[in-house]
Amino acid sequence: MTTIEKGSTNVYQDLESPEADIMYVKARLAARISEIIEGRHLTHQQAADILGMPQPTLSGMLRGKFRGISETKMISCLNRLGRDTGKK
Repeated sequence: MTTIEKGSTNVYQDLESPEADIMYVKARLAARISEIIEGRHLTHQQAADILGMPQPTLSGMLRGKFRGISETKMISCLNRLGRDTGKK
């Protein structure tokens, strides 16, 4: 029989990642960036041009590959997209 455990809201913490809190924040920032890009109907290339980053870097970030991207850079991306982190 399989036992199912309820996890927390932070999958990185559940997986005992040493950088759980940082990764969770980055995941939330990446999700918000993705929502804005989709809401504005931007292609990844258009968004990358606005954000001043290569398109493959943006695509990787949106797929969860954000270890090499700082929280500061991600917040800057939100600002470049015309939003601040306090708005939903």
